[in-house]
Amino acid sequence: MTVTEQTPVSHYDRIGGAASVKAAVDLFYDKVLADPALAGYFADVDMPGQRRHLALMLTVVLGGPNEYAGRGLAEAHQPLNIPVEHYVKVGEHLTVTLTELGVPADVLADVQTVLGQVQDQVVSSGNRPGV
Repeated sequence: MTVTEQTPVSHYDRIGGAASVKAAVDLFYDKVLADPALAGYFADVDMPGQRRHLALMLTVVLGGPNEYAGRGLAEAHQPLNIPVEHYVKVGEHLTVTLTELGVPADVLADVQTVLGQVQDQVVSSGNRPGV
């Protein structure tokens, strides 16, 4: 009898790979663009390109292949002066989206952890509590 070691399945594979990430990104941006507090950030943005960027980033967060070659989070977001309240709203839209799509609770928790870890890269330093 031979014992083989199995590679753990990534969150990316567990949720269905590229097709599921694309579906999540599309639904997420539908929600964000319908939110009057957030829609203005995307008024002059190439949304097909933006959706591709987020799909690539979310793929990496979920343990899928890293094919992202765009700007870093801070470089892309700091000039926008995003307040923490808007960052929280975006996180809520992502959480609702993933929940609606049936993403398992442990995967959702890991995504929320990453959102917490990168908040300082996205939220403007002048808009952080206590700063």
